[in-house]
Amino acid sequence: MAVYDILKMGDSRLLRIAQPVQAFDTPQLHQLAADMFETMNAVNGAGLAAPQIGVDLQVVIFGTGQSNPRYPDAAPVPRTVLCNPVITPLGDEEEEDWEGCLSVPGLRGVVPRWRRIHYRGFDLYGDPIDREVEGFHARVVQHECDHLIGKLYPMRVRDFTRFGFTDVLFPGLAAFEDD
Repeated sequence: MAVYDILKMGDSRLLRIAQPVQAFDTPQLHQLAADMFETMNAVNGAGLAAPQIGVDLQVVIFGTGQSNPRYPDAAPVPRTVLCNPVITPLGDEEEEDWEGCLSVPGLRGVVPRWRRIHYRGFDLYGDPIDREVEGFHARVVQHECDHLIGKLYPMRVRDFTRFGFTDVLFPGLAAFEDD
């Protein structure tokens, strides 16, 4: 397994539309997922999208099944590899909350997201994933899937009075320098 450098905002590769996964259960896809988890875990991430490490595929990973030190009040999210995701909002209700991103280090902002979503896609083997989720789990999925369409969370911030440096806004979380 390898820990990859995470691309930072400003790198044009983060603005591309990722390509669908065409072949499942391949050694390359398994290695990509393993490397993505290794990279995400090395920096205490809540999720990671393949474009963030320069891979132009519709693959996102998220969750560890445990609390995340970056988001200590959030419920654990199950460890998931999701390929070719499709998200459908369940209702019109949005929820605003603070987000950070490994590709936007040192900053956090309040981002509106659908409170409840249905997402579907495939796991590494090509088996279907079909879930209805809400709250932090829904937020993480939406955030990671945005990377597949060339969107970073600052593009969704509506009120820039609630956007700033993590160490100023949340001094207790300043220990995570890559936030």
